[in-house]
Amino acid sequence: EEVLTTALTCVATNWPILANNLKIKWVDIDPETMNINIEDLKKKLSSTTKIISVVHWGGTPTDLDKLKEVQEYAEKKFGFRPIIIEDGAHSFGAEYNGKKLGNHGNIVMYSFQAIKHLTTVDGGLLVLPTDELYERGKLQRWFGISRERKNKQKDFRVEDDIEEFGFKFHMNDVNATIGLTNFPQVVENLKIHRKNADYYLKELQNIDCVELLNINEKINSAYWLFTFKIKKRDEFISFMTNKGVCVSQVHGRND
Repeated sequence: EEVLTTALTCVATNWPILANNLKIKWVDIDPETMNINIEDLKKKLSSTTKIISVVHWGGTPTDLDKLKEVQEYAEKKFGFRPIIIEDGAHSFGAEYNGKKLGNHGNIVMYSFQAIKHLTTVDGGLLVLPTDELYERGKLQRWFGISRERKNKQKDFRVEDDIEEFGFKFHMNDVNATIGLTNFPQVVENLKIHRKNADYYLKELQNIDCVELLNINEKINSAYWLFTFKIKKRDEFISFMTNKGVCVSQVHGRND
């Protein structure tokens, strides 16, 4: 069984694929958006494709309508509808077709690491589209044990039946409290990032050595990153660093 995924991302996107003994098949990115290339994705579908993993690069959503078309194409050709997993680590607050990510029927992962739009210092959020996946997620986050006691007279740690293999992924109360405290700031954080992005788009559009990305009208980016392409990238990064401006490649290729 294989997972179609992108190489342009944090390694955390793709490590779980290998950890579950699945095969990675790399899909190219669209140079206009830095998100997964839908045409290349469609070409690389096979009868063993079970999951499509996409990254919303910099907070800008992938074209979810076209992804749905890919699912339908796979179902028609191979008799199986691949699951779509969205890596939304950059994308808390981003919208597609007027709806926040996490409302389009897919699995979505968010990061609440220290410098994200919403922070809990570390940790994140998993959005699941069905009750079945939600219940499995609750088991897997804490050793396969349900923390919602079925037997009120019994210590929930002493389970007669561990329903599923699990881990220790749950968030503690300290991190959760920090997140709740920061939550009211999210709207303002997004407003600032979008305002800055509008400024960059205006001021950089006529500079010959700079190539801006394309964002379609269905998308309201969270702009956790403002990304553009430039010749002599490394020299540019060094120059801007010397001027006191933080510029970064952010992630290297996973392949």
